[in-house]
Amino acid sequence: MDLLTNFWQLFLLSAPWLMLGLLIAGLLNVYLPTDFLNRHLGKEGLWTTIKAALIGAPMPLCSCGVIPAAIGLRRAGASKSATTAFLVSTPETGVDSVSVSYVLLGPFMAVVRPIAAVCSAIAAGMLVGKESEINDEHTKTSNNHEKVTSSCCSTKQAIAKEPASSCCSTEQAPAVEKTSCCASKKEAVKIEGGIAKLKRAISFSCNKLLEDTMIWLVIGLFFAALVQTYVPESYLSQWGSGIFAMLVVILISIPMYICATASTPIAAGLLLSGVSPGAVLVFMLAGPATNIATLGVVGKELGKRAVVAYLIGVIGVALLFGFLTDYLVSEFGFVVAPMMGDEHQVLPHWLSLVCGVLLVALMLRLALKMYLKKSTQTGKSIS
Repeated sequence: MDLLTNFWQLFLLSAPWLMLGLLIAGLLNVYLPTDFLNRHLGKEGLWTTIKAALIGAPMPLCSCGVIPAAIGLRRAGASKSATTAFLVSTPETGVDSVSVSYVLLGPFMAVVRPIAAVCSAIAAGMLVGKESEINDEHTKTSNNHEKVTSSCCSTKQAIAKEPASSCCSTEQAPAVEKTSCCASKKEAVKIEGGIAKLKRAISFSCNKLLEDTMIWLVIGLFFAALVQTYVPESYLSQWGSGIFAMLVVILISIPMYICATASTPIAAGLLLSGVSPGAVLVFMLAGPATNIATLGVVGKELGKRAVVAYLIGVIGVALLFGFLTDYLVSEFGFVVAPMMGDEHQVLPHWLSLVCGVLLVALMLRLALKMYLKKSTQTGKSIS
Protein backbone atom coordinates (compact mmCIF):
# COMPACT_ATOMS: atom_id res chain seq x y z
CA MET A 1 0.00 0.00 0.00
CA ASP A 2 2.86 2.37 0.79
CA LEU A 3 4.33 1.62 -2.64
CA LEU A 4 1.15 2.72 -4.44
CA THR A 5 0.85 5.79 -2.24
CA ASN A 6 4.41 6.88 -2.97
CA PHE A 7 3.93 6.18 -6.68
CA TRP A 8 0.78 8.31 -6.81
CA GLN A 9 2.44 11.14 -4.91
CA LEU A 10 5.39 11.15 -7.30
CA PHE A 11 3.01 11.00 -10.26
CA LEU A 12 0.98 13.97 -9.01
CA LEU A 13 4.18 15.86 -8.29
CA SER A 14 5.44 15.34 -11.83
CA ALA A 15 2.15 15.72 -13.73
CA PRO A 16 1.78 19.55 -13.92
CA TRP A 17 5.38 20.07 -14.93
CA LEU A 18 5.30 17.26 -17.44
CA MET A 19 2.12 18.71 -18.98
CA LEU A 20 3.77 22.13 -19.20
CA GLY A 21 6.88 20.63 -20.78
CA LEU A 22 4.81 18.66 -23.30
CA LEU A 23 2.93 21.82 -24.32
CA ILE A 24 6.13 23.86 -24.78
CA ALA A 25 7.69 20.98 -26.71
CA GLY A 26 4.65 20.83 -28.99
CA LEU A 27 4.82 24.59 -29.64
CA LEU A 28 8.51 24.30 -30.56
CA ASN A 29 7.73 21.45 -32.92
CA VAL A 30 5.03 23.43 -34.74
CA TYR A 31 6.41 26.97 -34.78
CA LEU A 32 10.07 26.20 -35.55
CA PRO A 33 10.52 26.49 -39.36
CA THR A 34 11.22 23.20 -41.06
CA ASP A 35 14.28 24.52 -42.93
CA PHE A 36 15.72 26.34 -39.91
CA LEU A 37 18.04 23.52 -38.88
CA ASN A 38 19.43 22.86 -42.33
CA ARG A 39 20.21 26.55 -42.94
CA HIS A 40 22.31 26.92 -39.80
CA LEU A 41 24.07 23.57 -39.45
CA GLY A 42 25.77 23.00 -42.79
CA LYS A 43 29.37 23.92 -41.92
CA GLU A 44 32.07 22.48 -39.68
CA GLY A 45 33.45 24.58 -36.87
CA LEU A 46 32.93 25.67 -33.29
CA TRP A 47 30.12 28.16 -33.89
CA THR A 48 28.10 25.70 -35.97
CA THR A 49 28.57 23.05 -33.26
CA ILE A 50 27.45 25.47 -30.55
CA LYS A 51 24.37 26.40 -32.57
CA ALA A 52 23.50 22.74 -33.11
CA ALA A 53 23.82 22.03 -29.38
CA LEU A 54 21.68 25.04 -28.43
CA ILE A 55 19.06 24.23 -31.06
CA GLY A 56 18.85 20.59 -29.98
CA ALA A 57 18.73 21.26 -26.22
CA PRO A 58 15.06 22.35 -25.95
CA MET A 59 13.81 20.14 -28.79
CA PRO A 60 10.95 17.70 -28.04
CA LEU A 61 12.81 14.56 -29.15
CA CYS A 62 14.01 11.61 -27.09
CA SER A 63 16.49 8.86 -27.93
CA CYS A 64 14.15 7.17 -30.36
CA GLY A 65 12.99 10.38 -32.05
CA VAL A 66 16.35 12.09 -32.45
CA ILE A 67 17.88 9.28 -34.53
CA PRO A 68 15.78 9.80 -37.70
CA ALA A 69 15.98 13.58 -37.21
CA ALA A 70 19.78 13.47 -37.01
CA ILE A 71 19.99 11.20 -40.06
CA GLY A 72 17.77 13.62 -41.96
CA LEU A 73 19.99 16.53 -40.95
CA ARG A 74 23.15 14.74 -42.03
CA ARG A 75 21.75 13.69 -45.40
CA ALA A 76 20.37 17.18 -45.96
CA GLY A 77 23.87 18.62 -45.70
CA ALA A 78 24.57 19.17 -41.99
CA SER A 79 28.21 18.78 -40.98
CA LYS A 80 29.44 15.89 -38.86
CA SER A 81 30.16 18.12 -35.88
CA ALA A 82 26.72 19.73 -36.04
CA THR A 83 24.98 16.38 -36.46
CA THR A 84 26.83 14.97 -33.47
CA ALA A 85 26.08 17.98 -31.26
CA PHE A 86 22.40 17.78 -32.18
CA LEU A 87 22.39 14.02 -31.60
CA VAL A 88 23.80 14.50 -28.07
CA SER A 89 22.04 17.59 -26.72
CA THR A 90 18.55 16.72 -27.97
CA PRO A 91 17.98 13.51 -25.95
CA GLU A 92 20.09 14.60 -22.95
CA THR A 93 17.84 17.52 -22.06
CA GLY A 94 14.68 19.35 -23.13
CA VAL A 95 12.00 21.69 -21.88
CA ASP A 96 9.94 18.81 -20.52
CA SER A 97 12.87 17.09 -18.76
CA VAL A 98 14.04 20.35 -17.17
CA SER A 99 10.60 21.00 -15.71
CA VAL A 100 10.39 17.47 -14.30
CA SER A 101 13.96 17.77 -12.97
CA TYR A 102 12.92 20.88 -11.06
CA VAL A 103 10.42 19.01 -8.91
CA LEU A 104 12.04 15.58 -8.72
CA LEU A 105 15.66 16.68 -8.20
CA GLY A 106 15.47 20.31 -7.15
CA PRO A 107 16.26 23.65 -8.84
CA PHE A 108 20.05 23.16 -8.68
CA MET A 109 19.96 20.05 -10.87
CA ALA A 110 17.41 21.70 -13.18
CA VAL A 111 20.05 24.35 -13.92
CA VAL A 112 23.15 22.14 -14.03
CA ARG A 113 21.60 19.49 -16.25
CA PRO A 114 21.01 21.55 -19.44
CA ILE A 115 24.37 23.31 -19.04
CA ALA A 116 26.16 19.96 -18.79
CA ALA A 117 24.17 18.60 -21.74
CA VAL A 118 25.12 21.51 -24.01
CA CYS A 119 28.80 21.29 -22.99
CA SER A 120 28.74 17.53 -23.59
CA ALA A 121 27.23 18.04 -27.04
CA ILE A 122 29.80 20.70 -28.00
CA ALA A 123 32.72 18.53 -26.84
CA ALA A 124 31.46 15.45 -28.70
CA GLY A 125 30.73 17.48 -31.84
CA MET A 126 34.17 19.09 -31.91
CA LEU A 127 35.93 15.75 -31.35
CA VAL A 128 33.96 14.06 -34.13
CA GLY A 129 34.55 17.08 -36.41
CA LYS A 130 38.29 16.98 -35.70
CA GLU A 131 38.41 13.26 -36.41
CA SER A 132 36.54 13.94 -39.66
CA GLU A 133 39.08 16.60 -40.71
CA ILE A 134 42.00 14.24 -40.05
CA ASN A 135 40.28 11.50 -42.01
CA ASP A 136 39.58 13.89 -44.91
CA GLU A 137 43.23 14.97 -45.00
CA HIS A 138 44.32 11.33 -45.35
CA THR A 139 41.75 10.84 -48.10
CA LYS A 140 42.92 13.93 -50.01
CA THR A 141 46.57 12.86 -49.74
CA SER A 142 45.83 9.42 -51.14
CA ASN A 143 43.69 10.86 -53.92
CA ASN A 144 46.45 13.24 -55.00
CA HIS A 145 48.69 10.27 -55.88
CA GLU A 146 45.99 8.81 -58.11
CA LYS A 147 44.98 12.05 -59.74
CA VAL A 148 44.12 11.84 -63.43
CA THR A 149 45.75 14.61 -65.45
CA SER A 150 43.28 14.55 -68.33
CA SER A 151 40.84 17.45 -68.45
CA CYS A 152 38.18 18.70 -70.78
CA CYS A 153 40.09 21.99 -70.73
CA SER A 154 43.42 20.49 -71.79
CA THR A 155 45.64 22.07 -74.42
CA LYS A 156 44.87 19.28 -76.84
CA GLN A 157 41.24 20.29 -76.92
CA ALA A 158 42.27 23.92 -77.36
CA ILE A 159 43.75 23.13 -80.83
CA ALA A 160 40.87 20.90 -81.85
CA LYS A 161 39.03 21.65 -85.10
CA GLU A 162 35.79 22.38 -83.30
CA PRO A 163 36.65 24.63 -80.36
CA ALA A 164 33.02 25.52 -79.88
CA SER A 165 32.38 22.09 -78.42
CA SER A 166 34.77 22.73 -75.54
CA CYS A 167 33.23 22.64 -72.11
CA CYS A 168 35.49 25.58 -71.23
CA SER A 169 34.17 27.79 -73.97
CA THR A 170 33.89 31.40 -72.92
CA GLU A 171 30.70 31.74 -74.86
CA GLN A 172 27.94 30.50 -72.64
CA ALA A 173 24.57 29.49 -73.87
CA PRO A 174 21.86 31.96 -72.96
CA ALA A 175 20.34 31.06 -69.63
CA VAL A 176 16.85 29.67 -69.80
CA GLU A 177 14.58 31.48 -67.44
CA LYS A 178 12.91 29.00 -65.15
CA THR A 179 10.04 29.52 -62.82
CA SER A 180 10.66 28.24 -59.34
CA CYS A 181 8.39 25.40 -58.25
CA CYS A 182 8.93 26.55 -54.68
CA ALA A 183 7.42 29.94 -55.47
CA SER A 184 4.25 28.37 -56.84
CA LYS A 185 4.05 26.08 -53.84
CA LYS A 186 4.46 28.98 -51.44
CA GLU A 187 1.70 30.85 -53.21
CA ALA A 188 -0.54 27.80 -53.02
CA VAL A 189 0.02 27.23 -49.32
CA LYS A 190 -2.43 29.09 -47.13
CA ILE A 191 -1.27 30.83 -43.98
CA GLU A 192 -2.18 28.67 -41.04
CA GLY A 193 -4.03 30.44 -38.27
CA GLY A 194 -2.84 30.65 -34.70
CA ILE A 195 -5.67 28.43 -33.40
CA ALA A 196 -4.91 25.71 -35.97
CA LYS A 197 -1.22 25.74 -35.04
CA LEU A 198 -2.08 25.53 -31.35
CA LYS A 199 -4.28 22.51 -32.06
CA ARG A 200 -1.43 20.87 -33.96
CA ALA A 201 0.96 21.53 -31.07
CA ILE A 202 -1.44 20.04 -28.52
CA SER A 203 -2.12 17.07 -30.79
CA PHE A 204 1.61 16.40 -31.19
CA SER A 205 2.18 16.66 -27.42
CA CYS A 206 -0.75 14.45 -26.45
CA ASN A 207 -0.11 11.80 -29.08
CA LYS A 208 3.35 11.32 -30.61
CA LEU A 209 5.46 12.85 -27.84
CA LEU A 210 3.54 11.32 -24.94
CA GLU A 211 3.45 7.94 -26.67
CA ASP A 212 7.26 8.00 -27.00
CA THR A 213 7.80 8.78 -23.32
CA MET A 214 4.93 7.43 -21.23
CA ILE A 215 6.07 3.81 -20.83
CA TRP A 216 9.53 4.72 -19.59
CA LEU A 217 8.06 7.52 -17.52
CA VAL A 218 5.77 5.13 -15.65
CA ILE A 219 8.63 2.63 -15.22
CA GLY A 220 10.86 5.37 -13.89
CA LEU A 221 8.26 6.67 -11.44
CA PHE A 222 7.56 3.14 -10.23
CA PHE A 223 11.30 2.54 -9.74
CA ALA A 224 11.58 5.78 -7.77
CA ALA A 225 8.59 4.79 -5.61
CA LEU A 226 10.04 1.29 -5.12
CA VAL A 227 13.34 2.70 -3.91
CA GLN A 228 11.61 5.27 -1.71
CA THR A 229 9.50 2.55 -0.07
CA TYR A 230 11.87 -0.36 0.40
CA VAL A 231 15.50 0.79 0.09
CA PRO A 232 17.06 2.48 3.13
CA GLU A 233 18.65 5.83 2.33
CA SER A 234 22.06 4.66 3.55
CA TYR A 235 22.03 1.35 1.63
CA LEU A 236 24.00 2.55 -1.40
CA SER A 237 25.71 5.50 0.22
CA GLN A 238 28.95 3.53 0.71
CA TRP A 239 29.20 3.03 -3.08
CA GLY A 240 27.11 6.01 -4.09
CA SER A 241 29.81 8.57 -4.74
CA GLY A 242 33.12 8.92 -6.51
CA ILE A 243 34.45 7.53 -9.77
CA PHE A 244 33.29 3.97 -9.02
CA ALA A 245 29.63 4.98 -8.75
CA MET A 246 29.88 7.09 -11.92
CA LEU A 247 31.45 4.26 -13.94
CA VAL A 248 28.78 1.86 -12.70
CA VAL A 249 25.91 4.11 -13.82
CA ILE A 250 27.63 4.57 -17.21
CA LEU A 251 27.81 0.80 -17.69
CA ILE A 252 24.16 0.53 -16.70
CA SER A 253 23.08 3.35 -18.98
CA ILE A 254 24.72 2.15 -22.22
CA PRO A 255 22.26 -0.71 -22.95
CA MET A 256 19.26 1.38 -21.84
CA TYR A 257 17.00 3.02 -24.42
CA ILE A 258 15.60 5.93 -22.47
CA CYS A 259 14.87 9.61 -22.96
CA ALA A 260 15.73 12.57 -20.77
CA THR A 261 12.26 12.94 -19.27
CA ALA A 262 11.87 9.26 -18.40
CA SER A 263 15.39 9.08 -16.95
CA THR A 264 14.56 11.79 -14.41
CA PRO A 265 12.36 9.72 -12.05
CA ILE A 266 14.87 6.86 -12.26
CA ALA A 267 17.57 9.35 -11.30
CA ALA A 268 15.39 10.50 -8.40
CA GLY A 269 15.15 6.88 -7.25
CA LEU A 270 18.93 6.52 -7.43
CA LEU A 271 19.28 9.73 -5.46
CA LEU A 272 16.89 8.48 -2.76
CA SER A 273 18.84 5.22 -2.51
CA GLY A 274 22.04 7.07 -1.62
CA VAL A 275 23.74 7.65 -4.97
CA SER A 276 25.54 11.00 -5.11
CA PRO A 277 24.11 13.91 -7.17
CA GLY A 278 27.18 13.77 -9.43
CA ALA A 279 26.61 10.09 -10.28
CA VAL A 280 22.92 10.82 -10.84
CA LEU A 281 23.85 13.58 -13.30
CA VAL A 282 26.21 11.20 -15.11
CA PHE A 283 23.33 8.74 -15.49
CA MET A 284 21.02 11.42 -16.93
CA LEU A 285 23.67 12.51 -19.43
CA ALA A 286 25.04 9.12 -20.49
CA GLY A 287 21.74 7.22 -20.48
CA PRO A 288 19.95 9.02 -23.33
CA ALA A 289 23.10 9.68 -25.41
CA THR A 290 25.08 6.42 -25.30
CA ASN A 291 22.50 3.73 -25.96
CA ILE A 292 23.27 0.98 -28.48
CA ALA A 293 20.95 2.35 -31.18
CA THR A 294 22.52 5.81 -31.13
CA LEU A 295 26.05 4.41 -31.27
CA GLY A 296 25.04 2.28 -34.24
CA VAL A 297 23.75 5.34 -36.09
CA VAL A 298 26.95 7.27 -35.33
CA GLY A 299 29.05 4.43 -36.71
CA LYS A 300 26.96 4.08 -39.86
CA GLU A 301 26.47 7.74 -40.74
CA LEU A 302 29.66 9.36 -39.38
CA GLY A 303 32.17 6.49 -39.44
CA LYS A 304 33.41 3.88 -36.98
CA ARG A 305 36.22 6.09 -35.73
CA ALA A 306 33.65 8.75 -34.90
CA VAL A 307 32.08 6.39 -32.34
CA VAL A 308 35.25 6.56 -30.21
CA ALA A 309 35.34 10.36 -30.41
CA TYR A 310 31.62 10.46 -29.61
CA LEU A 311 31.99 8.31 -26.47
CA ILE A 312 35.04 10.24 -25.27
CA GLY A 313 33.17 13.53 -25.60
CA VAL A 314 29.94 12.39 -23.91
CA ILE A 315 31.44 10.29 -21.11
CA GLY A 316 34.37 12.64 -20.46
CA VAL A 317 32.16 15.72 -20.00
CA ALA A 318 29.62 13.70 -17.98
CA LEU A 319 32.33 12.62 -15.53
CA LEU A 320 33.72 16.15 -15.35
CA PHE A 321 30.34 17.64 -14.49
CA GLY A 322 29.66 14.74 -12.12
CA PHE A 323 32.71 15.63 -10.04
CA LEU A 324 31.89 19.35 -10.32
CA THR A 325 28.34 18.75 -9.09
CA ASP A 326 29.48 16.73 -6.08
CA TYR A 327 32.01 19.44 -5.25
CA LEU A 328 29.45 22.26 -5.45
CA VAL A 329 26.92 20.34 -3.36
CA SER A 330 29.45 19.52 -0.62
CA GLU A 331 31.18 22.90 -0.67
CA PHE A 332 28.21 25.27 -0.96
CA GLY A 333 25.38 23.14 0.40
CA PHE A 334 23.11 23.10 -2.66
CA VAL A 335 20.04 20.93 -2.03
CA VAL A 336 19.50 18.06 -4.47
CA ALA A 337 16.33 16.21 -3.47
CA PRO A 338 12.74 15.69 -4.65
CA MET A 339 10.61 18.67 -3.66
CA MET A 340 8.02 16.49 -1.94
CA GLY A 341 7.70 18.73 1.07
CA ASP A 342 7.63 21.91 -1.03
CA GLU A 343 4.85 20.81 -3.36
CA HIS A 344 2.21 22.92 -1.64
CA GLN A 345 4.43 25.97 -1.89
CA VAL A 346 4.98 25.62 -5.63
CA LEU A 347 1.57 24.54 -6.93
CA PRO A 348 -1.85 24.07 -5.29
CA HIS A 349 -2.89 20.49 -4.68
CA TRP A 350 -6.03 20.78 -6.80
CA LEU A 351 -3.93 21.74 -9.86
CA SER A 352 -1.62 18.74 -9.37
CA LEU A 353 -4.68 16.49 -9.00
CA VAL A 354 -6.38 17.83 -12.15
CA CYS A 355 -3.18 17.48 -14.19
CA GLY A 356 -2.61 13.98 -12.80
CA VAL A 357 -6.11 12.80 -13.72
CA LEU A 358 -5.83 14.38 -17.18
CA LEU A 359 -2.44 12.76 -17.76
CA VAL A 360 -3.82 9.35 -16.71
CA ALA A 361 -6.72 9.79 -19.15
CA LEU A 362 -4.37 10.66 -22.00
CA MET A 363 -2.13 7.67 -21.23
CA LEU A 364 -5.10 5.28 -21.08
CA ARG A 365 -6.39 6.65 -24.38
CA LEU A 366 -3.01 6.08 -26.06
CA ALA A 367 -2.71 2.61 -24.52
CA LEU A 368 -6.15 1.72 -25.88
CA LYS A 369 -5.24 3.01 -29.35
CA MET A 370 -2.01 0.98 -29.33
CA TYR A 371 -3.91 -2.14 -28.23
CA LEU A 372 -6.59 -1.75 -30.93
CA LYS A 373 -3.93 -1.13 -33.58
CA LYS A 374 -2.02 -4.22 -32.54
CA SER A 375 -5.20 -6.31 -32.50
CA THR A 376 -6.13 -5.11 -36.00
CA GLN A 377 -2.67 -5.96 -37.35
CA THR A 378 -2.81 -9.41 -35.72
CA GLY A 379 -6.24 -10.05 -37.25
CA LYS A 380 -5.06 -9.08 -40.72
CA SER A 381 -1.99 -11.31 -40.49
CA ILE A 382 -4.12 -14.29 -39.45
CA SER A 383 -6.65 -13.74 -42.25
